[in-house]
Amino acid sequence: MIVRKYTIHLAIKNYMTFTSILFFLLLSFSSCAQQQTPAVSGELTIDSDTTENYTKYKTDIVLGAERFDAYSSFLQGKKVAVVGNHTSVVGGIHLVDLLLSKNINVVKVFAPEHGFRGTADAGEKVDSGKDIKTGLPIISLYGKNKKPSKEQLQDVDVLVFDIQDVGARFYTYISTMHYVMEAAAEFGKKVIVLDRPNPNGFYVDGPLLDLKHQSFIGMHPVPVVHGMTVAEYATMVNEEGWLANKVKCDLVVVTCEKYSHKDYYELPIAPSPNLPNMAAIYLYPSLCLFEGTKISVGRGTDLQFQIIGYPNYPDTSFCFTPIPNVGAKTPDYNGVKCCGLNLHEFGDNYFRNIKALYLDWVLLMHQSYPNKADFFRKDGFFTLLIGNENIRKLIKQNKPAEEISATWKKDVEQFKQLRKKYLLYEDFE
Repeated sequence: MIVRKYTIHLAIKNYMTFTSILFFLLLSFSSCAQQQTPAVSGELTIDSDTTENYTKYKTDIVLGAERFDAYSSFLQGKKVAVVGNHTSVVGGIHLVDLLLSKNINVVKVFAPEHGFRGTADAGEKVDSGKDIKTGLPIISLYGKNKKPSKEQLQDVDVLVFDIQDVGARFYTYISTMHYVMEAAAEFGKKVIVLDRPNPNGFYVDGPLLDLKHQSFIGMHPVPVVHGMTVAEYATMVNEEGWLANKVKCDLVVVTCEKYSHKDYYELPIAPSPNLPNMAAIYLYPSLCLFEGTKISVGRGTDLQFQIIGYPNYPDTSFCFTPIPNVGAKTPDYNGVKCCGLNLHEFGDNYFRNIKALYLDWVLLMHQSYPNKADFFRKDGFFTLLIGNENIRKLIKQNKPAEEISATWKKDVEQFKQLRKKYLLYEDFE
C-alpha cells in the first residue's frame, strides 16, 4: 500500500490581527496544490492512502430498508406508522410508497425536524398535515410535539424508523428516535429501525454530554461524534436504560449488508437543507459548534457548513454575503458582507483523515473576534452543543486545541468500550 504523508505547516502573518493565514503541503506530490489553512498553531500530520483509495466510496452497501424480506413479517396484517423524511428512499422510491405497493397498511407518517420533505429551517416549527401524494396524515415530531402521544399511537401497531443520520450527538434525528422508542415502550408498540450507514461512523471523538445539560440536541452521555449507526445507537439507548423510567422498547433492527465502520459512504440524498454535500457532512460536527457563537457557518449561501466568518473579520481574502434560501429563510447576517475561511476543499479532501473533533477554527475565530465578551451566544447554546461548561471556559482562556481535546480523551476511551457492546458491524479499529 502506498502511503502519502502530508505535513501541514502554519504560517500566520501578523499574529495579532490574523491578516492572512496560509498553510503549505510539504512532502506532497506534484498533484497536490497549496491549500488555505484552517488551523491556529502547531503542525498537523496526515497519513493517507493513495488519492484513488482515499476518495473511493463504498457503493455496494445494502440498506436495511432494501431488505424487505427481513422485516415484512413484522408488518403483515399490522397498522404501520412510518417515522421518516425525504431520505427514507429505497432504490429511488420513498419507503411509504414501497410499503403501500407491498400491500402494507401504512396509516400515518411521523416527521422529524425539517419536515417530511426536508425543506424546513433548523429549529423552524414544522406543521402537521397530509402527504399530497398518498393522503396519509403527517404528524410533526418537532417543536412542542417531540414525542408521539397515546392518542397518536392508538391506531398504530408498529412504527418503522428509517431516517439518514450523520453521526453527531446534536443532529436531532436520534433524539426523535429516542422519543419514538420511549412512547412505543410506554404504549406497547413495536419499533423497527431500518439501518443506514453513518457517514461519520469511522471515528469517535468529542466531550461526553454532562446530563445536567441534556436537551433535544443532546440527550445521552455520548461524545459529539459517537461513531454508531442508528440501529446500533437505538440498541444502546434501549439496553442501557436511557429511556424514561428505564422502560424498554420492543425493538427490531434490520442491519445493512456489506457495510463496516471502515467504509466511507457517500449519501445519495442531502440529509437536511444545510448539509448539501459530503464536505459539509464531514465538517458538520466541528463547525456546528459555531451555532452557539456569533460566527456564521454559511447558512444563506450555497456553502452551508463549509465556510465560517463574520463582518469585519480582519482578513478579507475570502468573503460572502448570506441571503435567504431553502433551509435558511432568515440567516445570520442577512445581507451583510462577512469574511472568513472557505473550508470546502479541506472538508472534501482531508477531513476524513483527521478523524477528530477539530477545535482550531473555533479558537481562531475567538482570538480574532473584536469583542470577545459577545463571541458566545448569551443563551448558553454553545454549552448545550458541546455538552459541558468546561470547554467554553478553556476557549476563553485561549488554551491550545491539543490541551482542550486532552480533557475528554479518557471519557472517549471509556465510551468506546461501551460502544463495542452494541456494534453490529466491523469496527474501524
